[in-house]
Amino acid sequence: MPSIMPIFGTRPEAIKMAPIVAALHESELFDCVVTVTGQHREMLDQVNELFGIVPDHDLNILQQRQSLSAIMTRTIDGLDKLFAEKKPDAVIVQGDTTTSTAGAIAAFYHGIPVVHVEAGLRSGDLFSPFPEEANRKITSQIASLHLAPTSVSRANLLAEGINANDIVVTGNSVIDALLTTVGKKIPFTDPQLEDLAASGRKILLVTTHRRENQGDAMRGVGRALARIADAEPDMMIVLPAHKNPVVREAVLPALEGKPNVIVTEPLPYGEFTRMLSLAHIVLTDSGGVQEEAPSLGKPVLVMRDNTERPEAVDAGTVTLIGTDEERIVKEVDRLLHDQDHFDSMANAVNPYGDGSAAARTVAAISQMLGLGSRLPEFGEVLPNDLTLHV
Repeated sequence: MPSIMPIFGTRPEAIKMAPIVAALHESELFDCVVTVTGQHREMLDQVNELFGIVPDHDLNILQQRQSLSAIMTRTIDGLDKLFAEKKPDAVIVQGDTTTSTAGAIAAFYHGIPVVHVEAGLRSGDLFSPFPEEANRKITSQIASLHLAPTSVSRANLLAEGINANDIVVTGNSVIDALLTTVGKKIPFTDPQLEDLAASGRKILLVTTHRRENQGDAMRGVGRALARIADAEPDMMIVLPAHKNPVVREAVLPALEGKPNVIVTEPLPYGEFTRMLSLAHIVLTDSGGVQEEAPSLGKPVLVMRDNTERPEAVDAGTVTLIGTDEERIVKEVDRLLHDQDHFDSMANAVNPYGDGSAAARTVAAISQMLGLGSRLPEFGEVLPNDLTLHV
C-alpha cells in the first residue's frame, strides 16, 4: 500500500491539512503517515487535538525568535534523516510557509513526488507577503501535482509554464475544515468571550501578525484600534494576540485600559471559527481569514496592499485597505455607519470552496500514482445525481 506523508508545521497548515489527513485515513488505497515540524508549537498542537490528528513523526524544530533560515535548515535536516529511514511514495505540503517549501525541497532531493496543496496563489510582488510569495513560487517549481484552490490559481500556474495535466482545481480545504467546525459551536474557554457572545453586542474581530507589517505599520494598527474603541463605545473589539512578542510589543500598548477591547491569547481554531461567526466586521492581515470569513457572510478589511486571494475582492466581500492608520479608522467607520455598503460586502459568497476539496485531493493523488481517477474539479457544473463527499 503506497505511503503518503502530509508534512506541516504551522496552525494554518494544520487546519487546511486536517480534512485531507482524515480523507487519507478513510481511504483504502493509502497508508497516511503524518509528519509535523513544530514551526508553531502550541497553536499547531491545538488544531491537531481538535481534529484528532496524532502525528507519526514530530521534528519539533521550534526555537525562540528563530530566523527563517533556521526554520528552513532544521526542517530539511530533520526530513533528510526521516526520509533516509522511511521513504514515502509521495509527500503533501500545503501553501507557502517555510515548512512547506523546506518539505518540498527535502522530498525533491530524495526523488519523492511532491503534492502541493493550495498551489498557484500569487500576489505579483516577490517581497510581499514575505517570505510567502517566494516560498510558494519555489514549491511550484518542484511539485509533481499542483492542487489549485480556484481557477484563478490555475491560471497563475499555467502562466508560469506548469503543465495543465499536472494541475487540479480542488477548492480550498479550509472550507472543508470551517464547515465541519463552525457547526460544533465550540465553547469559549475565556469567560469574557462567552459573556460577550451572550450579550449580542457588535464585535470587531482583529487578527494581525504579518512579518511585513511588523514595526511602524503595526504600531499604527494599534493606534487605529484605540481610536475606533473610543469612537464606538458600544462595540467590542476582540484581538486574539499572536504569540510573537514583536507583534504584541507593537500593537498592545495603545489598547491598554480600553474597556471595550478584549485581548486574548490566540484562540484555538474551534473557538476562532465561533468568534468569526459572531463577528460583525473582520479586520485582518491573515490569508486564511480572507477565505473563511466570506463563507460566513462577514465583511473583511484586509490590512495589506496586495493579496494572492483576489477572488473575494472581486466578489466584493473583501477590501484591501493597507496599514495606514487613517484608512483603517475610516473603513471601519464606513462599514458601521453606511448600511448599504455593509450589505454589499456581507454577501455570503463562497468563491474558495464547497467542502469537497479533500475528496478531490485524494482522488488526484490516486490518479497520479495510477490507482484511480480524478473527480470533477471545483467550479465544474456537476450532474444533479453527483455529489462529492469527504
